[in-house]
Amino acid sequence: MRHVRQDWNFNSSRMADNNTQQVKQGGGATYQNRPAFGGRGSATFGAGRGGDRRGGRGGRPGRGGDERRSEFAQKLIGIRRVARVMAGGRRFNFSAAIVIGDKKGRVGVGLGKAADTAAAIDKATRAAKRNMLTLQLTKTRSLKHQVGAKYCASRVEIRPSPGSGLVAGSSVRTVLELAGVSDVTAKILSRSHNSLNNARAAVEALRHVSTT
Repeated sequence: MRHVRQDWNFNSSRMADNNTQQVKQGGGATYQNRPAFGGRGSATFGAGRGGDRRGGRGGRPGRGGDERRSEFAQKLIGIRRVARVMAGGRRFNFSAAIVIGDKKGRVGVGLGKAADTAAAIDKATRAAKRNMLTLQLTKTRSLKHQVGAKYCASRVEIRPSPGSGLVAGSSVRTVLELAGVSDVTAKILSRSHNSLNNARAAVEALRHVSTT
């Protein structure tokens, strides 16, 4: 038994010497220098999620430069979800109220309803363009005289006020601002908080100094 153990020790030491010689000669270099799977030294690192993404979505040219800008400024004064009771249940739509103007004497208010918000805003914009007014303003972009109107439960008065700028609140201020009116004081005489009715009352008041 002692002789067999000596042979086994001799064979194991000989195998270790052979491996050492292979490492020195470069035979085992491919195993020692092989990087870990998924590590930074692997050949596939950088080609996956962390690699160059210039050919992805970030490399596509933008489409914003091709779109034409509208001549009118617009502001959304109200959007809400409405429901209709049908035979199968409720059907929901969206209602959007918008004010548009060029800040040079033209202004309009529109209301649109559709199944989604984008279509409702488009309909409201088209309705506002169909109902636009062209105002006759003074040299200081004010009104010639006091005007007032009533629409549903909303009642609005607009008075010239030289040197005071634009003094108004709620959606009436939005209408006057997009119309380009300055040096006026507007007051809502009713208790209505409906933005759409207040805006339409302001438009009806401005109709007294319009050419259309």
